[in-house]
Amino acid sequence: MKYLLTFVFVVFAVHLAGDAFALDAPVPDKGDTAWMLVSTVLVALMTIPGLALFYGGLVRTKNMLSVLMQVFTVFCLCVVLWVIYGYSLAFTEGNAFFGGFSKILLKGVTVDSVAATFSKGVVIPEFVYIFFQATFATITPALILGAFAERMKFSAVLAFITLWFTFAYLPMAHMVWFWAGPDAYTDADAAAKVGATAGFLFQKGAIDFAGGTVVHINAAIAGLIGAFMVGKRVGYGKESMAPHSLTMTMIGACLLWVGWFGFNAGSNLEATGLAALAFGNTMTATAAAALSWLFTEWMLKGKPSMLGAASGAVAGLVAITPACGWVGIGGALVIGLAAGVVCLWGVNGLKRMFGADDALDVFGVHGVGGILGALLTGIFANPSLGGVGVYDYVANKVADYSTVDQMISQVWGVGMTIVWSGVVSIVAYKLVDVVIGLRVPEDQEREGLDITSHGESAYKY
Repeated sequence: MKYLLTFVFVVFAVHLAGDAFALDAPVPDKGDTAWMLVSTVLVALMTIPGLALFYGGLVRTKNMLSVLMQVFTVFCLCVVLWVIYGYSLAFTEGNAFFGGFSKILLKGVTVDSVAATFSKGVVIPEFVYIFFQATFATITPALILGAFAERMKFSAVLAFITLWFTFAYLPMAHMVWFWAGPDAYTDADAAAKVGATAGFLFQKGAIDFAGGTVVHINAAIAGLIGAFMVGKRVGYGKESMAPHSLTMTMIGACLLWVGWFGFNAGSNLEATGLAALAFGNTMTATAAAALSWLFTEWMLKGKPSMLGAASGAVAGLVAITPACGWVGIGGALVIGLAAGVVCLWGVNGLKRMFGADDALDVFGVHGVGGILGALLTGIFANPSLGGVGVYDYVANKVADYSTVDQMISQVWGVGMTIVWSGVVSIVAYKLVDVVIGLRVPEDQEREGLDITSHGESAYKY
C-alpha cells in the first residue's frame, strides 16, 4: 500500500510539473490567429485581383490580358519560391544580409511551431506567419511589372522576377525585419548578443512597420531601372496610350485599399489596440491623399479625374505603410496630405525629368511615396507628436526618442534599399537580356501581347 501511494504521488507530481511547464510555454491566442489568417487573405486579395485589375485597366486593350497573366503568374511563382527557399533566407538566422538554409522547404515547421510577435510571451502559429509574409513576397515583385508593361517578353519577366526575388527582396526583408523576437531581450547583455544576429537595417535602428523600404522603394527602384533598360514603348510620346478601362482601375484601387488593412494592421501580428491604430492610420492617410491629389489636380488642370483620385489613394496607402504602427492619427493625416501632392509631382514633373517610360508610374507612386513615408515616419513616430515611440524591451517601456537619431536610421533604410535594389536590378536585367532578350519584336508589340504572347484576348469583338 505504501509503495502504491508513493507511485501515485510521483505520477501526480510529474503531471503537475508538466502542467506548470506547459503553462510557461507561450500558446497562440485564437483571436490573434484568426486575425492573421484574415489579414493573409486580405493581402493576397491586393495582388489577385486588386493589383491585376488596377494595372490591367491602365494599359491598352490589346495588352489587358498580358498584364493579368503576368501578375497572376508572378504571384504563383513567388509563392512556390517562398516555400522552397524564400522563407528560410529571409527569416532564419544567418548573417546581417541573408538568413540561413535551416528551413528550406519549411523543414521542421509543424502545426505546433510558433513565431514571435512584438509582445513578450505572445506568439502565433508559424504557418500563419510564413504565409502572411508570403503575400508580401508576392505583391512586391508584382508591383515592378507596371514599369515595363506592354513590351517585355513573358519568359524574360519570369526570369527577371526569379533573380530579383532571390537577390533583392529576400535580403531586404531579412535586413529590415529579422530579429530574435522580444522574449530574447531579457537584459542588456542578452540584448547586445541577440541584436548582433538581427538584419543589417534592424541593427541600424531603421523602423518600417509594413514595408515602405522592403516593398515599395525596393520594387520602385527595380521598376525605374527596368523602364530605362527595357526601353520606351513603340510610339511613346507620339501615339495615344491612354488607359483603356478606368472602371477596372477604380475596382482594382478599391480592392487594394481594402486589402491594405491586412497589409498594415496585420503587420502588428496581434489583434490589439496597436493594430487598430494601424488600421485607422491606413484609412485616414489614404482618404487624405486621394483628396489632396484630386484637389491639386483640379486646380492645375481644371478638372478632377477618377484616375487622379485612385492614384492618390494608392499614394496614401504607400506613404503610410512604413509609418502606420508608429505614428498617431494626426501624423497619418499629414503624411496622407503630403503624399497626394508629392506623388502627383512624381508622376508628372519628376517623370519628365527622368525621361523614362515608366508605363504605370511605379516609381512616381511607390518610389516617391515610399521614400516620403519612410522619412516622415522618423518625424511623426516621436511621442511628443502623437507617435507611439520605439519600445525598449530590456527596460519594458517606451524608450527616450531622438528625432535626429531616428532620421539618420531612416536615411540608412532608404539609401540601402535604393543601392541594393538598384545594383541587383541592373545585373538581373542584363543577365536576362543576354540569355533571353528583354523585349518582344516590334511587330508583336504593335499587335499587342495578348495575342502574340498568349494567343488569347481579354475581350471578344
